[in-house]
Amino acid sequence: QVQLVESGGGLVQPGGSLKLSCTASGIIFRIYAMAWYRQAPGKERELVATITAGADTMYADSVKGRFTISRDNAKNTVYLQMSSLKAEDTAVYSCNANATLVLHNWNYWGQGTQVTVSS
Repeated sequence: QVQLVESGGGLVQPGGSLKLSCTASGIIFRIYAMAWYRQAPGKERELVATITAGADTMYADSVKGRFTISRDNAKNTVYLQMSSLKAEDTAVYSCNANATLVLHNWNYWGQGTQVTVSS
């Protein structure tokens, strides 16, 4: 059974920092590209950051220079370090695992963790 479990969300003041974690089980973590998405109330889900199996990273323009995605294959965990947080970063953050092998695609989602940026 595949599980992605996010943690680390919460309430933080503008300008503050949070570190999200997503721990996977039931998959060969090291072969999966991992990503963080977020969805704010009334808005479409947005891709925040990705990290490939080879640790190449990509960021949405809105978070570039403020967020850092990383992974620890020994712990089956992907992280999202968020700094200089703004009110507009408020959303439910979810992690995603995706892999394609021999024309077969595996895609899994976590349940999400709430991040609220407010004074």
